[in-house]
Parts: sequence; C-alpha cells; structure tokens
Amino acid sequence: MSRERTWRKSSYSNDTIESACVEVSVAHDALVRDSKAAGGAALVFSIQAWRAFVVSVA
Repeated sequence: MSRERTWRKSSYSNDTIESACVEVSVAHDALVRDSKAAGGAALVFSIQAWRAFVVSVA
C-alpha cells in the first residue's frame, strides 16, 4: 500500500524515537499511518473526506 507514494510527516515532529506522529500520503485518496510503524496498516480516506478534515482543523 505504501509503495511509490510520497509520505509527509508533521513539521512538529522532532524525529526522535519517542515522538508520536502520523504521516499522510495524498494521491487519488489519502492514507494516514503511524510514523513508527511505516510498514503497518494505514487508514484510507477519500480526498473529499480528507479535505473536509483539513478545513475543520485549520
């Protein structure tokens, strides 16, 4: 699922092993995963749902 996708981590992440961050990859859908378990499962959202989420937290 994570092949050939660009993943972005929060700019608030300090890249330490203790940091708790998520990464997002937006293409034809939006995938969200735990940055400490990059090979694990990802949540899948439609682009419309992801945009609505981003607007609601901005």
